[in-house]
Amino acid sequence: MCSPVETALLRLEEEFLTALARINKHVLQPLLVPAPEPLDVQGRECRRLLQQLQGSTQQLQKTTEEGLRSLRKRLRLPAAVGLESLKLLCSADGVLRVHMEYIECYTSCMVVQAFQKAVKWRPSEYWQDKQKELRLLLRGVGSEGPVGTALAQALRQLLTHHVQQYVRHLLSLRDTTGEGHPARELVVHAAALFEDLQSFMRQALDQAAATQALWRSLDSELRDALCTPARRLLQDSEEIFVDVSPLWADRVLLFNDVLILLQGNSGHSFDLKLVWVEPEQDRCMVYLLTPEEEFYFYCKKSQGQVVWRQKVTQAVCQALREKKDFPVLGAGQETSETPACRTAVYTFRAEGHLCQATYDGKWWRARPHGQGTLKWPDGRNHVGTFCQGVEHGFGVLLVPQASEDKFDCYKCHWLEGSMCGYGICEYSTEKVYKGYFRAGMRHGFGVLEITPQASQPSRYTGHWERGLRSGYGVQEDGDRGERYIGMWRADQRHGPGVMVTQAGVCYQGTFQADKMVGPGILLYEDDSLYEGTFTRDLILTGKGKITFLNGFTLQGSFSRGTRTGLHVQGELDTAALPPDPGSTYKRQLGLGAFPVESRWQGVYGPFRDFVSAGCPGDRQEALLGFHVQSLKELRESQEDLCCERTPLEDSVGRMEDVLEELLQHREPEALQQCLRKALSSSLHPLGKLVRMLMMTFQATYTGIGANKHLQELAQEEVKQHARELWAAYRGLLQVALQRKGQALEEEEDAEKRDQQVYGLMLPLMLPSFYSELFTLYLLLHEKEDSLYIRGITNFSLFSDTKLLEFLDVQKHLWPKDLKLTSNQRHSLVRDKCFLSATECLQKIMATMNPWEKLEVLERTCGEIEATVSRVLGQEHKLPMDDLLPLLIYVVSRAGIQHLGAEIHLIRDMMEPIRTGGLYDFLLTALESCYQHIQRDEMCRLPSH
Repeated sequence: MCSPVETALLRLEEEFLTALARINKHVLQPLLVPAPEPLDVQGRECRRLLQQLQGSTQQLQKTTEEGLRSLRKRLRLPAAVGLESLKLLCSADGVLRVHMEYIECYTSCMVVQAFQKAVKWRPSEYWQDKQKELRLLLRGVGSEGPVGTALAQALRQLLTHHVQQYVRHLLSLRDTTGEGHPARELVVHAAALFEDLQSFMRQALDQAAATQALWRSLDSELRDALCTPARRLLQDSEEIFVDVSPLWADRVLLFNDVLILLQGNSGHSFDLKLVWVEPEQDRCMVYLLTPEEEFYFYCKKSQGQVVWRQKVTQAVCQALREKKDFPVLGAGQETSETPACRTAVYTFRAEGHLCQATYDGKWWRARPHGQGTLKWPDGRNHVGTFCQGVEHGFGVLLVPQASEDKFDCYKCHWLEGSMCGYGICEYSTEKVYKGYFRAGMRHGFGVLEITPQASQPSRYTGHWERGLRSGYGVQEDGDRGERYIGMWRADQRHGPGVMVTQAGVCYQGTFQADKMVGPGILLYEDDSLYEGTFTRDLILTGKGKITFLNGFTLQGSFSRGTRTGLHVQGELDTAALPPDPGSTYKRQLGLGAFPVESRWQGVYGPFRDFVSAGCPGDRQEALLGFHVQSLKELRESQEDLCCERTPLEDSVGRMEDVLEELLQHREPEALQQCLRKALSSSLHPLGKLVRMLMMTFQATYTGIGANKHLQELAQEEVKQHARELWAAYRGLLQVALQRKGQALEEEEDAEKRDQQVYGLMLPLMLPSFYSELFTLYLLLHEKEDSLYIRGITNFSLFSDTKLLEFLDVQKHLWPKDLKLTSNQRHSLVRDKCFLSATECLQKIMATMNPWEKLEVLERTCGEIEATVSRVLGQEHKLPMDDLLPLLIYVVSRAGIQHLGAEIHLIRDMMEPIRTGGLYDFLLTALESCYQHIQRDEMCRLPSH
């Protein structure tokens, strides 16, 4: 059976539905008729709010009708329809939301006095004629003035009475529903919700009334500036007095969205989303933080401080949730502190770096902190991370230029508001800088390039100091076809330097303030040598001496005429002997002028700093570099740039993995595999270092810099890189041991360090530099290799037997199938003798590892001895007198191009400890073969 409470609920719903219909017909519809005159801004706002209220009323009608239908069905079929089917119970949350929306719409109308203003849109006679229809809703309808107030009061009384009755009937239903009843939990839940709704409604109505009274008390200008339909007054200093310091205020008003400090007829507004209440420090003070102000409220009584603190804290939390507290502001569990971290938007006003900039992002205690975006009115845009109010960490800054759709783009790490660490800057002037910054200026190692598409392309790779080129650097001038390698000071070439031109001319001397000063040497493409002074355009001037390739010398005073070319006043010596080829053709430049240890400290230094700091994953990019999108991609989606990079937590985790891997692979074979993997990875710290060094090497020794006179400069640089990479590995290992609390490894002695550098690290990193380095060896030994090629070309005309005979190989060492009769003396059989040794030696070109090249040479000699042993039928060790001619034979048949370059590269890169050992002996034997083949008489052999 149905309870009396359900019957009472039915009557309540029917009465409420009837009242809502009357309100809609006799109040809201008449208020919303078109006004006789165009409405001002406030009038249009009132109409909008009344339309919202009408919509909310209709939604409340619909919900009430649905509830009424469920009640009627329940009363008609009590046995078939359970109590839990009532909409008021099964959809209590939905019914509650509809009532809350109605309360919000009504109180918004109430605050701006929408009813009072709307009744004026109709003449007073209209409302007098409608007294009979409104009598059931309104009481005391009098003159024109009170009609709007009476309408508002009628809606309020209807709402409060209805909710009050809901609560009463639901509580009665709860008390009559037993514990085991299926609908017990639904009834309890609905009763609790509507009890909360009743409290919420009371508070909402009280706040609206207080806000309405406040607007009436303020002058019109201030009221118009502050009044909005959704704004509610929460606390007024006229109720509980507070002093404000160091700011000054006559009155303090706390609303649900802003804190207002009134000063006469003006006010200072603070968005509550950007107000932080500091933890309690004084019983009579409330400390507040905002993005640009810090102040406190002082209350004479601690009770006042408690109220203001509680109200401000709860208002801030409510503003951050962007909805009113439910069930009621101040009820239930109190919020003791405002969130320290939050996301908000703010435009800075105070003078300084952020003046007029709008920040949208994360905050911490009134300061930009975390990921965010800064936008200035002039178009500047910074996306990145912030710390305590300034740019800190990775960020991207776009600076618009005068030209349309052109930007300077700075992708960099920032420290305390300025660029610091590695960055990539793409300028609208077709310049690109990749390198390090300090205090917002280029500082340390960096590359500045004017793109090849520019009218005057150039590229500087080297060191910077306070925004200027200083220290060791390489400058390529594409327009002039020159490359300068040497020292800089204050953005000018200053100190020892080497100039290489596209025409093959090389200069070495001293520069001062970007000009050549003092004596220098000039090497021409034909290997003539000038020693003396000359101009920036390499024009001979002043005293000097020219040594020609044939040995002639011209010494005297040089000058250049306006039209007549070069003038020389001096002595030509034609009796001098030809110079040693090594003094001109193979002369090396730059040696001793720039110590190899100090050339690229700007690259090694950040890595050492990274290791010294304990390899922090969050600083890896700033110190070791990164890769990001191009400027074109960046313009399409600036925010995506940060997402494309490795997240900070991943960098920290990856660094832990790197260090752990080093600890797990310390045995020789495992270490070799570990280092090979590390050097080939663009994400590993060692791999990043290798790539940076490769960039410097290519900038120096490719293109114009591919000059034979720079070969020794390059090869000592490669060996220095190997030493630095080994030291870098040792540094990482020490950090890994420290983190595990293990004993650090002892310092290596020089011999052991050289063994690891040349035997382990150099072979692993050499492939990264091999192409450029080997090209220099090719150029340096081009003449010898050309003679060698002529020699093996002549040898190729010999049959195997003839060549063995010519090389004085003892016949008992010849393979048996080559013993010919007198009729076969001129057989054309060739390339079949010592084939295994020949094929083995050819593999020397297939590897870039000097150690593996020496192993190939050792196996080749082993194959020669194995072939001889088969011929003799017994084990046989060849003495040098027998091995050398056989090795010459194998070398000539192997046809290795550039053998001279191969031999010298192996010699230069060989471990010092192996000097005088077996490999040194075998390499000397190969060198003897090479020299034997290129002798003049060998090159002039008649064809057979």
